[in-house]
Amino acid sequence: MEKNKNLLKNISKLILIYLLFRASTYLQLIPIWIFQLEKFTPQLEVLLSCFSNLILLMILFFIYRIDLRKEWKKFKDSFNISIDRCFKYWLIGLTGMMISNILINTIFRLGQADNEQLVQGMIVALPLVMLLNAGFIAPIIEELVFRKAFKDAIPGKWKFILISGLVFGFMHVLAATTWIDLIFIIPYSCLGIAFSYIYYDTNSVFFSILAHILHNTILILISIF
Repeated sequence: MEKNKNLLKNISKLILIYLLFRASTYLQLIPIWIFQLEKFTPQLEVLLSCFSNLILLMILFFIYRIDLRKEWKKFKDSFNISIDRCFKYWLIGLTGMMISNILINTIFRLGQADNEQLVQGMIVALPLVMLLNAGFIAPIIEELVFRKAFKDAIPGKWKFILISGLVFGFMHVLAATTWIDLIFIIPYSCLGIAFSYIYYDTNSVFFSILAHILHNTILILISIF
């Protein structure tokens, strides 16, 4: 009975956190209202995105503050024995992402995913702010939402890994303008599944956060330089 009660609690928390994640863009209305902003340039949109992500990150840290202390200790204590596996699983996910992207572009000739084009435009607008926003803040948020919240709510190793990875992939193709663009769920899911496996294997979300930050930061630096 107690086990079912905790599971129901975690499922409810997952739903709440996912809805909070989806609605977090409304936090941008705060500076818009305070400063009476009317003209929206690409640079301003990047700053607003960074603002809403920072607020969301603080909320998530407050919600998971107790668990994060425990998982930070696991991260420090097992770093030397787990970092190699963490890097290996990320490389496997990256390989799957690259191969599926090549196949998609060979068969369908779609170019970049809509989400990728959006991010590239923001990098051009304010590269250093995007390095902070997409390279550091966003990965932490996404790992807390799609790994931490999902793992607590979904019992079973592969059920968690696959559901978390697929939902992560689906979230990245929500900006798709045509149904065929939804096929990019495959490369994003490859990466999401890798991050999920890292978390399950190490039992500390900080390892998947580290892999996600590494992945995003490398791609952003390549785009900048």
